[in-house]
Amino acid sequence: MSNEKFLIYLLVMAGVTYLVRMIPMVLLKKKIKNRFVISFLHYIPYAVLSAMTIPACFYATDSPVTAAVGFIVAVVASLFERSLVQVAALSCLGVLATELIMKFI
Repeated sequence: MSNEKFLIYLLVMAGVTYLVRMIPMVLLKKKIKNRFVISFLHYIPYAVLSAMTIPACFYATDSPVTAAVGFIVAVVASLFERSLVQVAALSCLGVLATELIMKFI
């Protein structure tokens, strides 16, 4: 890629990033009072994080079965309010156990 093309791409990306961050600030000068909109904006980070993380969970292993087991173990462990380290460790152990069972069957 030439330097000129790279510079054009960089400027376009910088412009888009700037516009995405500045347009809401320019258009929304007043404080938002609508409870629905505030609630909607509150949950956007969680929705985006879930949308990026959950598909990655299912492609983390070679087998979709072991990935599903790891995901289910993680969900169940988090429902029992385990810490993040415990959820990750239990999920990894679930995947390992499933891999070993599938290997010997």
